Amino acid sequence: MSEAKQIAKPAPYATKADFGQIFHEDMSELYLLSFLLTGDREKAEQCFVFGLEDAVEGSPVFKEWARSWARRAIIQNAVRVINPWPVEGNGRSRSPSINSASINGNGKAPISELPAEIAAVLRLAPFERFVYVMTVLERYSDQECSVLLGCARRDVLAARTRALQQLGSAMEMHYKQRPNSRGQNSGLHHRRSSALELLDAPRLVTSA
Repeated sequence: MSEAKQIAKPAPYATKADFGQIFHEDMSELYLLSFLLTGDREKAEQCFVFGLEDAVEGSPVFKEWARSWARRAIIQNAVRVINPWPVEGNGRSRSPSINSASINGNGKAPISELPAEIAAVLRLAPFERFVYVMTVLERYSDQECSVLLGCARRDVLAARTRALQQLGSAMEMHYKQRPNSRGQNSGLHHRRSSALELLDAPRLVTSA
């Protein structure tokens, strides 16, 4: 007798319970992502909640993609809330960069008291900040980033260059000002591509 052919089972879709578990287990990382994009604690919380609602009530998605879909929901809500957009001509953001007041709401720690890597990202202008977080930290392609932000791909490329230059200068200055900073500058470039791994997300959420 010939062996019966095995029929591949269709990939299961993520359920509401699956997304609820993801947002609970990854709360620190998802809130941090939202905070880095919005630069405002209240707006970050708003995007987190809306992201959960969109993930739960949105179109079906395969379970194996659920975590990346949850992060995408956070990003899409942050784009709607902040609406970052480059100015025509020089490509720079039309919105002002974050000030301490928006971060320091309700008596929370000012930007200068946040971890240096977080503070440096928050000081970027909105469009540059979104591009950096999306393409460098979240590893979105330039094309996908331009589609989500509704801009030209060339604006994404230019914004990332400006963001990396500003972050590099900010971190170099930070480590030069630190005591016993010998050897820190040589490893500075390693911090640019994996900043989320260097950030203390639980501490940020606790202080929020």
